[in-house]
Amino acid sequence: MIVADTNLLIYFWVPGEFSEAAQKVFEKDPHWASPVLWKSEFRNILATYMRKKVLPLEKALAVMEKAGIQMEHAQFQVSSSAVLELAAASSCSAYDCEFAALARHLDTKLVTLDKKLMKAFQETAVSIEGFLDLE
Repeated sequence: MIVADTNLLIYFWVPGEFSEAAQKVFEKDPHWASPVLWKSEFRNILATYMRKKVLPLEKALAVMEKAGIQMEHAQFQVSSSAVLELAAASSCSAYDCEFAALARHLDTKLVTLDKKLMKAFQETAVSIEGFLDLE
């Protein structure tokens, strides 16, 4: 199991620069988890894509439904104290710290495209390439 950040989820469901890599992550480990926050972040990205005319509403709704099914039993509440402790020890947002806190709680890797997260939480957060290189 891995913790997937929202960008990894987006690239898995919406064609983009890292979609092929996101597919490879899924092939290596199809058990993805995320904090409940993923859903709001995911919807926000879809809304941005709609405004930029990258996705029509119908496609965005279909993507949201499919991602929701994928993550239905893999979304977790995260301890506020764990999130705030990580935020206090780093310069990362509390939003980003939710993903790192969940990875720590589940004793697994956070696969992310966020360089700031990877720098702040080197023992937990790895890039897509870094995850694919792990044995």
